[in-house]
Amino acid sequence: MIRSLFGLLFGGAREARALGQTVTSVAEVFRPNATRALELGHDAYKAAHASHTAEFQYGRGGWFDGLVNGLNRLPRPLLALGTLGLFCYAMADPDGFAVRMSALAHVPEPLWWLLGAVVAFYFGAREAHHLRCMKGTLPAPKPAPAPSADPAPGYGSAPSAASNPALAEWQGGRN
Repeated sequence: MIRSLFGLLFGGAREARALGQTVTSVAEVFRPNATRALELGHDAYKAAHASHTAEFQYGRGGWFDGLVNGLNRLPRPLLALGTLGLFCYAMADPDGFAVRMSALAHVPEPLWWLLGAVVAFYFGAREAHHLRCMKGTLPAPKPAPAPSADPAPGYGSAPSAASNPALAEWQGGRN
């Protein structure tokens, strides 16, 4: 009934399809097609990734690369050992430690925020790098188990009479 009503109002199937395409194109003037935007974003990501891969395809590890890699590995151990060093310093010279800690109270709050952002971005970038590197080494998912010969009712096939006494009795009464 609805199809007939729309057929009378808007014409046949061809006209309805043309009307639908027209409405879609007009709507996309006011709101972009989300699916197409995602497709374009994915294409841009793939292009950037391919460019980055091509740039570092034939990378050589020279002394400078080794130096930078070594410097990149320093902050975490230095932070951990520095924190332990502060505890040792507090025990060795409590007065000097108190003076230096009270001096930290005069550091402006925006500078603390900046320090927190630098540390968070450093460790966040390292974590993201390691996750990207490990993505290719994750084990493949296990295949789904094969369906059993006698599944429970309602899960894809009818139960057999052998596993259901009521069904066996009902089928026996029919024969």
